[in-house]
Amino acid sequence: MTIFHKYGNIHINADGLSRWALANTPENPAWVPQEEHHIEGICVTDIGTEFFSQVKESYKIDKNCHILSQLLMKDLKDPSLSSKLDEIWKKAYDEGRFHLLDRILYHRTKHTSGHLSEDRTLERVKTCSWWPNWKKDVSEYYQICDRFQKANTATGKKFGMMIQLQEPKSPWEIVHMDWVTALPPGGDRSYNACLVLVDRYSKTPMFLPFHKDDTAMDTAIMIWNKVISHTGLFQNIISDRDPKFTSAI
Repeated sequence: MTIFHKYGNIHINADGLSRWALANTPENPAWVPQEEHHIEGICVTDIGTEFFSQVKESYKIDKNCHILSQLLMKDLKDPSLSSKLDEIWKKAYDEGRFHLLDRILYHRTKHTSGHLSEDRTLERVKTCSWWPNWKKDVSEYYQICDRFQKANTATGKKFGMMIQLQEPKSPWEIVHMDWVTALPPGGDRSYNACLVLVDRYSKTPMFLPFHKDDTAMDTAIMIWNKVISHTGLFQNIISDRDPKFTSAI
């Protein structure tokens, strides 16, 4: 495998022809057939405030809705009211499917559908509903929903503070390592990956040919034979969390 350096002003990933946008027609060699989806009709409806007023007034007539409204109020004094609900309503109430927001009763069809993360909830609402300031309303509901907070509490360790990297005092004391993969096969052994090592002190790079499927042991042996035998043992290695770097060989 032969590596050629290109200066920054001529290192362009795509030339002018590859950037030429062609129409997606049968004459284009990269043509992809697309299905046509006909929209039969779109209906936009604005619900007036009188609708919500009628719903709230109807709660006084319907026995189950009236009881649920009392049960879900913050100043509830008599939780035994749930025993007066019809069987289906009581089961849904015990499963936590009812919510009272701005004196309007909301019902959730699935027990887990309303306790996703805030982003996933926004995605679900976006597919079926819209109203003015809907994102703000969903975010505010997420902040006050007790089950939301309990179900989406971060369980991992908190991220630590950023630490300034140590400055080396001699060459090859601290090195950076990273992989370049998805290369076209090259050389007698058809190498298709490259391990790049850069000395933090002198900025000297080294390039080692590899195969994408080489193991952590193959990587360690190659570094020992081709690099450390010339530079000496490194004191620190800076890399990502690639298994070939973090593996306990």
